[in-house]
Amino acid sequence: MKKKRRHLGLWLFFAIVSFAELLISLLLGLGATYALSYVFGISIDLSVSTLILIFTCLTACIVTLFINQRVLSPIRELSKAMNKVASGDFKVRLETVSPIEDIRDIYEHFNTMTAALDKTEMLQSDFVSNVSHEFKTPINAIEGYTMLLQGTAQTTAEQNDYIDNILLNTSRLSDLIGNILLLSKLDNQILPESHTEFRLDEQLRQSILMLEKQWEPKEIEFDVDLDEISYTGNESMLLQVWNNLIGNAIKFNPHAGLISISLQKEDDNILCTIDDEGPGISAEEMPHIFDKFYQSDSSHKQEGNGLGLALVKRIIDAYHGSVLVENLQPKGCRFTVRLPLENRIAAGLPAAEQIT
Repeated sequence: MKKKRRHLGLWLFFAIVSFAELLISLLLGLGATYALSYVFGISIDLSVSTLILIFTCLTACIVTLFINQRVLSPIRELSKAMNKVASGDFKVRLETVSPIEDIRDIYEHFNTMTAALDKTEMLQSDFVSNVSHEFKTPINAIEGYTMLLQGTAQTTAEQNDYIDNILLNTSRLSDLIGNILLLSKLDNQILPESHTEFRLDEQLRQSILMLEKQWEPKEIEFDVDLDEISYTGNESMLLQVWNNLIGNAIKFNPHAGLISISLQKEDDNILCTIDDEGPGISAEEMPHIFDKFYQSDSSHKQEGNGLGLALVKRIIDAYHGSVLVENLQPKGCRFTVRLPLENRIAAGLPAAEQIT
């Protein structure tokens, strides 16, 4: 059995440091007084106690710097690692050579915790991915057979309504499963390798046209100001970003409301803003809107599954961009997407250089 190595506890460490500080200060004060008076022949009027106080202050500064390096520095590293865990990164591990036993124990317990969280997250991701795959095949079969029945002479008008409802709901289930599978891939950092050059402004116009069935019945108007910008990336993934954000604006916009969309270059970034005239987002909901399966309408009367904005966040993060949300005055909400003008993933840069 391996013998456990003994290390200092925090209380013992600080006790030794404090005692050493007092002892060193006393010795330095006495030594300085002796050196000035008897070695250099300098006559001084300061008392010994005053000199000891001065050297105590100097020594305290040195000891504080030492404590900061040996004690507070590992704590700062732990704080940074905990922030990463809070943001969903469970692969963080910490190492230390600190002689203080408490710090070594804290690091060891932290690594045990993140390893367990990482394993749980992996099992959950694999389970969701496998179940989604199993659902996809029967749903596609139901959708296919239902389409064969659609509009045939053997079906009545009432039966056609049932068929339309089946197709609508199977389509929603297919979209849900597709979003879950894509989220699983993004969470596991499995990104599509196909990158093409395309116009972002044209893609935004395409997204508006694709969503016509949603905004036309509500008589929503669009104020579109798009600069001509080319971008290299995965076209289908970024189209999902615009479809989700514009679809979200349509969903919460009032009847005959206005949606404003802007696209422009800003230094080395591409900036896209999407404004609506909806009710905005409450302070309680704001921290959770990018969480998976979170819906601000807890009654689920609005269509959706709470994955749209989560997908937007994961996709934009994958391209080292950012997406922010803010309420407008007197009403409305603004989503701001910022993308690096150069897609580092498509440029094939090493992973270490892909951080903006």
